[in-house]
Amino acid sequence: MDQEERAKLKVLLEYWIKHNREHGEEFEEWSERARGLYGGVVSSGLIEARDCMLKASQSLSRVMERLRADQ
Repeated sequence: MDQEERAKLKVLLEYWIKHNREHGEEFEEWSERARGLYGGVVSSGLIEARDCMLKASQSLSRVMERLRADQ
């Protein structure tokens, strides 16, 4: 991987991490709204999705750390 690709990957990782965080926040917000309309099943499904986004972001953060260590 050349320097240009490394730089692009770093930008993409930063974007994906931020994007996942934003989606996770939206899932949590909609979970609260859905609880009143649909009960716990829909609400808990959205919380589960939020947790998956968090795990994905943690994985992406580890990749970012690895890239920084290799520089």
